[in-house]
Amino acid sequence: MAVTTEPVLEVGGLVKHYPLTRGIVLRKQIGAVKAVDGVDFTLGRGETLGIVGESGCGKSTVAKMLCHLERPTAGSIRFKGEDITGLSGRALKAVRRNIQMVFQDPYTSLNPRMTVGDIVGEPYEIHPEAAPRGDRRRRVRELLDVVGLNPEHINRYPHQFSGGQRQRIGIARGLALRPEVIVADEPVSALDVSVQAQVINLMARLQSEFDLSYLFIAHDLSIVRHISDRVGVMYLGRIVETGTDTEIYDHPTHPYTQALLSAVPVPDPEAREVRERIILSGDVPSPTDVPSGCRFRTRCWKARERCAREVPALAVPAVLREAPGPAAHDSACHFAEPLPVSRPPTARAVPPAETGEPAGNGSGPG
Repeated sequence: MAVTTEPVLEVGGLVKHYPLTRGIVLRKQIGAVKAVDGVDFTLGRGETLGIVGESGCGKSTVAKMLCHLERPTAGSIRFKGEDITGLSGRALKAVRRNIQMVFQDPYTSLNPRMTVGDIVGEPYEIHPEAAPRGDRRRRVRELLDVVGLNPEHINRYPHQFSGGQRQRIGIARGLALRPEVIVADEPVSALDVSVQAQVINLMARLQSEFDLSYLFIAHDLSIVRHISDRVGVMYLGRIVETGTDTEIYDHPTHPYTQALLSAVPVPDPEAREVRERIILSGDVPSPTDVPSGCRFRTRCWKARERCAREVPALAVPAVLREAPGPAAHDSACHFAEPLPVSRPPTARAVPPAETGEPAGNGSGPG
């Protein structure tokens, strides 16, 4: 299916803070975990948007907010032009038909006490208008066949299936209501490599067959490139770079993206010899006490005093606006510049003392 420019989902300024409290009787808020802190993106009809980043960067929290499993602290979510952020009751139930989720772990996301037929058909119990009661069994069998499972196994239980087959059951359940958007949260990370490819190929086929848009969340950069039209790179609650798969993988401009890509294994021995790994110093700062300015500055070899003062906008860097080309895409870095992944510089994060800032982890008020 061809990707269109028509947006299905529009996310603006999405924020999710979890309060930190102290006390048992008189609870007092002493801070907040800034899991997601200002995320913007759009998802076009028929498009796959991949979201990548380290564990704890806020990817799964974004997914939960899109499916209304978590309420945003601030920001907006628009589905086909309608603001669905604060919906509840029947209005929310209607929207949930069109935005379904495929969960990460196929071993815990399926009820072991329910048969496969009951699991895949459960959405019809919640949304009875989606299928007449007498026709549900037939539809479940069709869905099992669509995802590559034997319809005759409709009365089996999850423990009688392999991990890859269980994930296919989860995908069948997500397709039951014929949604327009599938939010896939690390859908293959718990599977063997050989099975991952089968599930990814299945999802690509279903996208065309069912006219789907995917938000595909993962930490494996190779998998994301295989299935995604556009990619967003997250770090500490924010998207730091976004563009097409070619722009991100062949012309990364943000230092964090460049470091991530330098760690991807390369099968060609000659390419491995000319490519140097970018090693970042330090750990990811705590989301309860994020660095001022650019959140990546405490680990970045390009960090300067400006990085501590100003939050970089997610926009096309000036150097690329002046000479637009295949690398022109949005990057949240004051000193963004394209870098061929095959020949990155020898790069380690500059110690805070060298950037004119006090020693320590560099964290300060957000």
